[in-house]
Amino acid sequence: MPLTLHGIGTAVPAQRLSQSEALEVAHRINAGSADQKKLMNRIYSKTTVRSRGSVLLNNDVDEGVSRDRLSFYGSESPGTRERMQVFDEHAGLLALQAARDALNDGGFAPSRVTHLVTVSCTGFQSPGVDLFLMEKLGLSAAVQRTHVGFMGCHGALNGLRVAHAFAEMDPGAVVLLCAVELCSLHMSYGWHPEQVVANALFADGAAAVVGSTGPPASDRDLVLQCSGSVVIPDSADLMHWEIGDHGFSMGLSPRVPETVGAALLPWLQDWLQIRAIDLAAIRSWAVHPGGPKILSTCAEALALDFRLLEDSRIVLQDHGNMSSATILFILERLRRRSVSGPCLALAFGPGLSAEVALLDLQIAA
Repeated sequence: MPLTLHGIGTAVPAQRLSQSEALEVAHRINAGSADQKKLMNRIYSKTTVRSRGSVLLNNDVDEGVSRDRLSFYGSESPGTRERMQVFDEHAGLLALQAARDALNDGGFAPSRVTHLVTVSCTGFQSPGVDLFLMEKLGLSAAVQRTHVGFMGCHGALNGLRVAHAFAEMDPGAVVLLCAVELCSLHMSYGWHPEQVVANALFADGAAAVVGSTGPPASDRDLVLQCSGSVVIPDSADLMHWEIGDHGFSMGLSPRVPETVGAALLPWLQDWLQIRAIDLAAIRSWAVHPGGPKILSTCAEALALDFRLLEDSRIVLQDHGNMSSATILFILERLRRRSVSGPCLALAFGPGLSAEVALLDLQIAA
């Protein structure tokens, strides 16, 4: 039984940081040698990110003064407790904006929601975002809550799988899924290249979807048919996401794109063959832009016209990598363009693991 995604909502912080401002902040907190500064400049320029939102930006300071606009990061690295306090202050509000937009977009009153799935890998609190959403949206106290935590950039696809299972179990279910990530809370101090890459890419954002087993009601409804997962052998050391004394630490080996590229085609072909679908039949792609190299590697490995990944590229350029929320931003762009037919959503995370979801954009009867 498929899951129809009736509404999608997205939200980013009102305050944005240009990539040049982000680079200025990085230089300020990581005073190093001339060679190190040149390396950082190259890394930031290669991300293709133009600007991104951050809940840490001061609203009353003009652009271009990074010391004041991002004063959270001073001479000493904030501790994890301080960073989680900021998550507690901002995550619920950003999630609420996305969730309200998803419900309005799908035409669902909050009272109809039976299941709530939340997704995040950038903060922990209890009571958490789920109870905040219940209170502010006016959801029933009997709503069944599930949190998908610390899964990384593919977390929203894991959340969709959970939502799909709930809907299959209860045909009357209306599932609200909300992914919220405040990646800017975890800017890392120091000169390790993998940490510099993470600092250059990641951003804040939230996205939500509301789904049920009901039929599509408009030509913008996405229908989730099935999903899959694979762990690439002998790759566990290539990507990690760990909690440290000064925020969460990302390890991102430069071998990630080539490792993903080598495994992607045979796995996807086998997965689609079981479902009697040819790779060439896929009309649109929502590939999580972990970085520009991931996108180019996927295009090369799957022999795709690079224009098919335009929505992924634009989301990365306009918003940065918002971890789990990013894939829903891409799906929102695809549905606005009304590209009918099969769509594959792909995302990658620690493991190395890959997640896939097969969706259809169906024209309503």
